[in-house]
Amino acid sequence: MAETLQMGLPGFDPPTPTDRLMFLIYPDPATAETIACEARCLRDALRLRGQPLLTDRFHITLQHLGDYVGLPRDLVRKGEDAGQALTAAPFEVVFDKAVSFANRPGNNPFTLQGGEGVQALVGFQQALGLRMAKAGLKPDKQFLPHITLLYDGQVVPAQDIVPIRWTVNRFVLVQSKLGQTQHIVLKGWDLA
Repeated sequence: MAETLQMGLPGFDPPTPTDRLMFLIYPDPATAETIACEARCLRDALRLRGQPLLTDRFHITLQHLGDYVGLPRDLVRKGEDAGQALTAAPFEVVFDKAVSFANRPGNNPFTLQGGEGVQALVGFQQALGLRMAKAGLKPDKQFLPHITLLYDGQVVPAQDIVPIRWTVNRFVLVQSKLGQTQHIVLKGWDLA
């Protein structure tokens, strides 16, 4: 109780968020292995030092619902409502280049990105945003489809790669335990 009262008072830092809520797409296991192999090859070829993410952690973030202390059940319910309201057919996604985001000095995300092969993904993300708004959530206004491979001190310009493609047939609402590299799937929806 005292902690809650102190949050709004000057001189007290707000509590550190422990949980992130977001909509994600995970690649199927075979594609995740292909991504892991590409991450290792690129790391070696470009002499990067960062370690590739674990294979089961590769994902595309569709929408970020926020960072919180604990899991806000009302937002989870709204997220579930938005996910349930979205109907879409499976679609193909293609990533054909690797490039760094230079937004974290010394810890730059090295990512897979795409061109024309991510247009259906962009449309899907926008449709999800509309369902979120109808459910009372605030959707992300900007979206750059990517999969983070690793984090590194170097900034790598765009590199063409052999295209990595798969058919997206599921998306999920996930609770990420911040700082613990743990994702908990709260609910998932198949595309049909």
